[in-house]
Amino acid sequence: DHAQIRQTTRKKALKHGVQETVKKKKGKDERQTYKTYYDLKIRVDRLRPHQTLAINRAEDEGILKVKLAVPEQDWRKAISTHFRANPSSPYAAQMEEAIEDAAKRLLLPSIERDVRRELTEKAEAHAIQVFAKNLRALLLQPPLAGHTVMGLDPGYRTGCKVAVVDPTGKALATGTIYPVPPRSQVAASQKTLTKLIKMHKISLIAIGNGTASRETEQFVADLISSLPASLGTVHYLIVNEAGASVYSASKLARQEFPDMDVSLRGAVSIARRVQDPLAELVKIDPKSIGVGMYQHDVNQSALAQKLDDVVESVVNNVGVDLNTASAALLSRVAGIGPTLARQIVSHRDANGPFSKREELLNVSGVGKKTYQQAAGFLRIRGGSNPLDDTSIHPESYPVAEAILDRINLGTDSSLQARKQALVQLSRETSAQDLAKELGTGAPTIIDIFKQLARPGRDPREDQAKPILRSDVLSMDDLVNGLKLRGTVRNVVDFGAFIDVGVKHDGLLHSSQIPRGTELKVGDVLQVEILSVEKERGRIGLGWAE
Repeated sequence: DHAQIRQTTRKKALKHGVQETVKKKKGKDERQTYKTYYDLKIRVDRLRPHQTLAINRAEDEGILKVKLAVPEQDWRKAISTHFRANPSSPYAAQMEEAIEDAAKRLLLPSIERDVRRELTEKAEAHAIQVFAKNLRALLLQPPLAGHTVMGLDPGYRTGCKVAVVDPTGKALATGTIYPVPPRSQVAASQKTLTKLIKMHKISLIAIGNGTASRETEQFVADLISSLPASLGTVHYLIVNEAGASVYSASKLARQEFPDMDVSLRGAVSIARRVQDPLAELVKIDPKSIGVGMYQHDVNQSALAQKLDDVVESVVNNVGVDLNTASAALLSRVAGIGPTLARQIVSHRDANGPFSKREELLNVSGVGKKTYQQAAGFLRIRGGSNPLDDTSIHPESYPVAEAILDRINLGTDSSLQARKQALVQLSRETSAQDLAKELGTGAPTIIDIFKQLARPGRDPREDQAKPILRSDVLSMDDLVNGLKLRGTVRNVVDFGAFIDVGVKHDGLLHSSQIPRGTELKVGDVLQVEILSVEKERGRIGLGWAE
């Protein structure tokens, strides 16, 4: 075991090594998921992270045989540098045999393991970054506020679970209908939903994208077209239900709905995801949300840590309403853990809404340090101090008030008057000069200006709203050249998966995406149908923006 030989050979293998994958004779790949790798030779340095993970998974499933070859000249040169044979020696032949045996029996298998381990580690780290990026985009999806929503959790044998929630997320009604086979009680199901729509003035129906979702979608589209005009406009949309069943059986769901059947809680979660995706998705283990690439194949502790960091970062970026947030959402705020979050909710339930941020110090367990960490991320709508509805930290209130004094306005001044005065002040005085005058930093001044001009602004408002539908498409409706609006559901190394309103998401390959364009989960864009493989459930998409 010569460290220098091993190091040199490993470097050469990572640069010039060739990985070969071959389908095993008895390997079962009914959907031909790994067809690309049935007979593939590729240099190691050209392997993409998603290819490494796909090959690893196929190997684990007994579908592929994987072999790594290091060019003979590379490993021989590494050995001869340290063990040069003497042709005139009577032991030259034995020396050559020893080198050959040591290389093929010990060195090369070890190098293959090292190289594949390094490739896997890099691929896993990359996959975790992709998952984190997609999760951030998903959590930042804009809420559809103001709707009374009906959530449908589709199913065949066990029926379709129904839940109605008001604009605040409170569950108003639940039930089960059977609009699809095997029972196909279409008329009775239509009657039930029409009654609920009329009773609760429902304007939006959210359908989970799991089993029987497309059959349920057809049923809902037919229902909407048959509704009388007096019930107003009703739309529907398909919602990613990943993690809903995990939440339904969780301790948190039992605490939230102790008297509700576990099968109905999923429908409530689906409805709430439309109203406020962030508030609902924080209740679910991020790994169950399903917006990544081979997330079950990577280092689970590293993945969990990264995703927890993303959730906390997004929650802190958006801010949390102290008077309406659940314990699950509050626990993601910097400085507040699960125990303290429950204490805050209990205090709120016992003493009524908070009227100002400082009252948080009255909660048992909240000290000055915790308050200092968390206060800037908590919002109080309609409280005694309008600055409490901004991301301005209480420590910076004197600076904010000094700026308002400069423009002769108070914290309760009208938004229009404040905007005009702030624009005028920014023209007269630079942020740097104002920062020196008020004894703070220029970035703080800029942030305060933004918050005073747009108090209570939700950064999610700038994102594209989900596509609402009233009719349904099937694979049979898709023809080459057809242009559709779609929503990005997942972004991976080789492109983006787009929901165009049929059962299967289409793939917009990276070669179709204009150079310099960066897509993220939730983006809405125009795409063109390039190919349809009904048997394999695959749709090829082109850029049509």
